[in-house]
Amino acid sequence: MSSVRGILYKLISVAMFIIMSSLIKATSADIPPGEAVFFRSFFALPVIFIWLWLWGDLRSGLRVISPMGHFWRGFAGTAAMGLFFTGLGLLPLPEVTAISYAAPLLTVVFAAMFLGETVRAFRLAAVAIGLVGVIIILSPRLTVMSGAEAEVATALGAILVFTGAVFSALAQVYLRKLAPTEEISAIVFYFTITSTFLSLLSLPFGWVVPTPSQAVLLILAGLLGGLGQIFLTSSYRFAEASVVAPFDYASILGALIIGYFIFDEVPGTTMMLGVSLVICAGILIIWRERQLGLQRGHARRGMTPQG
Repeated sequence: MSSVRGILYKLISVAMFIIMSSLIKATSADIPPGEAVFFRSFFALPVIFIWLWLWGDLRSGLRVISPMGHFWRGFAGTAAMGLFFTGLGLLPLPEVTAISYAAPLLTVVFAAMFLGETVRAFRLAAVAIGLVGVIIILSPRLTVMSGAEAEVATALGAILVFTGAVFSALAQVYLRKLAPTEEISAIVFYFTITSTFLSLLSLPFGWVVPTPSQAVLLILAGLLGGLGQIFLTSSYRFAEASVVAPFDYASILGALIIGYFIFDEVPGTTMMLGVSLVICAGILIIWRERQLGLQRGHARRGMTPQG
């Protein structure tokens, strides 16, 4: 029964994050990405603060052992979030979601490079299959780099979202370094603090005063981001990482539904083929890591889809 509860919490978090992304996309024509990151982070703070207080984790959430580790995890995660939010203004929601699935694949590579993890043929093959899927998703965009202005903009969006996936993977590597010594409450709290302050660096670059309706959407995005983090973290309290992690990929269903009915976005066959390969590869990696006894629950609990 506890596993069912964990899966339910995971699906709730996935729904909240995809709705949050939709709200950011709805304001992206007028609100610059850095300002969106600020609203997403700042208005998540009170939600996370109350959650830490209710769970009795407030003291541990404020205590850190590696301040610079938290900074670099926050820097990479904030960069990922900003790039994903930029992409939401240039690409369909399902496509941004699909490209972001490159992050877990790249995490395997970066963990081998920077953490010295042993990665053998099975996981390398899964990563290769997944990256082929990413290339398939990107290929229609990258073939129009010299086309019309709108086509160049979407190609740039695809590159930015993939770069965001790179930073998201780096954030996951930093998170794995923090996980053995830092409390998950501290990781969540200080990431939100770091991203709030780092987003302010973009203040001189075109921030605008949002209209009342835009302000409501942005504040709601922040609140949903905070609630999504709570349900994400809570899901790993009730079920193993290998049980709940595959449900990350349910976000593509939400993105397809919202994209079709709200933004009038219809995915192409090429994108669906590519995302199918990426999802299969991601699930194979999760399964293999479970077979190898690799514990990812602590790290996954502190990682949102946006970084």
